[in-house]
Amino acid sequence: MMTQILLGQSYFLRFDPKLWEAMQPYPPLGTLYAASYLRQHGYEVALFDAMLAESEEEWGSALEEHKPEYAIIYEDNFNYLSKMCLLRMREAAFKMIEMAKRCGCIVILCSADATDHYAEYLEMGADYCLLGEGEETLIELLDKQLRAGKEANQIIGVASRTTLHATRRPDITNLDKLPFPAWDLVDVEKYRSIWMKRHGYFSMNMVTTRGCPYHCNWCAKPIWGQRYNSRSPQNVVAEMKWLKENFAPDHIWFADDILGLKPHWIEKFAELLQEANSVIPFKCLQRADLVNEKTAAALAKAGCKTIWIGAESGSQKILDAMDKGDSVEDIYNAVQLLRARGIEVGFFLQFGYPGETWEDVQKTLKMVRECAPDDIGISVSYPLPGTKFFERVKMELGDKQNWQDSEDLAMLYRGPFPTDFYRILHGRVHYEFRAWKALRQPSLRGLINIPRNLAGLVRSEMQLRSFLQVVYER
Repeated sequence: MMTQILLGQSYFLRFDPKLWEAMQPYPPLGTLYAASYLRQHGYEVALFDAMLAESEEEWGSALEEHKPEYAIIYEDNFNYLSKMCLLRMREAAFKMIEMAKRCGCIVILCSADATDHYAEYLEMGADYCLLGEGEETLIELLDKQLRAGKEANQIIGVASRTTLHATRRPDITNLDKLPFPAWDLVDVEKYRSIWMKRHGYFSMNMVTTRGCPYHCNWCAKPIWGQRYNSRSPQNVVAEMKWLKENFAPDHIWFADDILGLKPHWIEKFAELLQEANSVIPFKCLQRADLVNEKTAAALAKAGCKTIWIGAESGSQKILDAMDKGDSVEDIYNAVQLLRARGIEVGFFLQFGYPGETWEDVQKTLKMVRECAPDDIGISVSYPLPGTKFFERVKMELGDKQNWQDSEDLAMLYRGPFPTDFYRILHGRVHYEFRAWKALRQPSLRGLINIPRNLAGLVRSEMQLRSFLQVVYER
């Protein structure tokens, strides 16, 4: 059996212990968009889905089965962990390149990491790296160069061994012209079975936008930069209707950086969903300062179940240092407005930003107590190439400049406190959060675990105090 193109990606859930345990898998949406775009332009495509694969050996089996001319490792750039460029996944990509070259394939890479470090991928054997958004660049590379047997040094957005100073091409602005992701290439029933067994419902992923126009100085944007392009509400509703009719998901995860930034987009979206009888409960990301009475009402009408907010810190000093552009007051206000509409709220929190003190940490803990979010996600500040934050701390970076997996939590630069401090702080915040949540929303499991969480809280607080004593005595 021969297939022109084998598409894959190198994010293996199996290689990320924390998220493997959480087991909330989503297929690689960016890869599925590339697959449907390639087919729209006449190419025969097969998919290797690494998300639920056990190892790179399954990629090798796919290569043997399909015998492709082109092996394209096209990462899901809507997956924030792909943007973080975890070391274990980079190692997987390098191994996948080697395996594809042994099979005689022309190997093409498209990812955030390959955009930032294309010379390393080319050195490992890749023939071409696509810089930034990949669909149009990929088609031009295949159509105009490789099919004609010519070199690719005239194509905007392609790096090869002879074009090491390639530039990015403009992004696609009319997202409605893109075909829907190639869901027929995914083993949807395998995903459904996992979700139902672990969580009692089935969730699928979508995106309505590409990019983010805001200037948070720690946020890497190797694919879309500061640009923000949006699908029309009509186009998104058409896809939700199609998903509902074909797969009947119980839930949608909108993987956008920001859902519905354009004025009145959310209101129109909610109205059209109701008219199409296509409301599906969903979760999404939103900025606190964009939540007002109208958007909260429209989100509820559209079926929003959960909003995740990049709260980051309860200290205005730290938010200002991050160039967040919003305020602690905005966070409190957003929680109040969303809760009034029955929408759950999750907080992304970030510790270890330069200049953060123990007093700033306490302000964040105070915000968590008072706002009482339904869930939290905790990280430490993570310097990535292309950000102002990276430029600020790059002289402090050592050999390790990426986490091994999402549970690593290593301080990659000289932060206010050492890595062990933040790993303990991570546990301390979760212990307190779980104990308070069990008291506010009683459940048998939560109540049983209160003594363990309180014990963990006391233990970790004492450990943190010991760190503080050492630091402040220096």
